[in-house]
This record gives sequence, C-alpha cells and structure tokens, in this order.
Amino acid sequence: MKNTGKCPKCGYVSVVRIPDNPNRYASGNNIYTGTMTLIGKIPVIRHVCCDCGYVENWVEREHELQKIRNSFG
Repeated sequence: MKNTGKCPKCGYVSVVRIPDNPNRYASGNNIYTGTMTLIGKIPVIRHVCCDCGYVENWVEREHELQKIRNSFG
C-alpha cells in the first residue's frame, strides 16, 4: 500500500497515510528502543484502505530501522 497506493486485500486505490503526532504522548503505534519513554521513540506510520479497512504499518526511515536492529537484534 505504501509503495503502490493500492490495497492488496481489495484492490481499492484510496489509501490514506496516518502520520505520527509527535506532540501527543504515546500517539499511534510506536516502538521504543530506550528505557526512557520519549527517548528512542520510533513512529510506526499506518496506511489505511478507505474501502475495506485493511491496515499496514511501516517504519519509514532507514536510521530508525537500524536502531530497531541494534535494540532487538
């Protein structure tokens, strides 16, 4: 969905990207790589099909993927 703009489940082409809201504590789906709550927060961006409701989660930045590799192996 992120790359094609098309839902893999139903084929609908109205996919919405739901960004992280950095001003809200614990908004969205986040991965925490540190022991302090806001230190090491990696946002997980959601892409939602507006027809069937299918959702995909993405970590969009390479350096954040590297932090996850370092923290979780």
